[in-house]
Amino acid sequence: MSDRLIIDETGAQRLVGYTLDVGHPDGCARCSLVVDARHTNRHGVLHGGIAAMLLDNACGATASLSIDSSGRTPFLTVSLNTDFLAAGRPGLVTASARIVGGGRSLKFIAAELVQDDGTLIATASGVFKRAPTLEARGGGDA
Repeated sequence: MSDRLIIDETGAQRLVGYTLDVGHPDGCARCSLVVDARHTNRHGVLHGGIAAMLLDNACGATASLSIDSSGRTPFLTVSLNTDFLAAGRPGLVTASARIVGGGRSLKFIAAELVQDDGTLIATASGVFKRAPTLEARGGGDA
């Protein structure tokens, strides 16, 4: 489902190098990163801020998929609680998210970050709010 991979779409994505996959039939987005030395902290493990970013991206895209199959309807993070359970090592890590509640404009989402060997690295829960479109804010082409 390579046509549903989002790559190099944002500055943060280009800087860090993660891939966002919005092509799964379950409606849950996955955010993957091949961890290397650029992504580690001074202890040689995945930096917690990058782990949280992967979880946040998976959550936001999953919220978007509930509205639009492209995964690009903007949702803003209202809150994100992250629990770190194990050290992320170099290699592939993937964050996957699922909607656990909410309505039209607010979504409650849970996510997990897993190493390619199955090790659960971190979990997150958050609240995400649908962002107004440019047209709804009176923007757009003049």
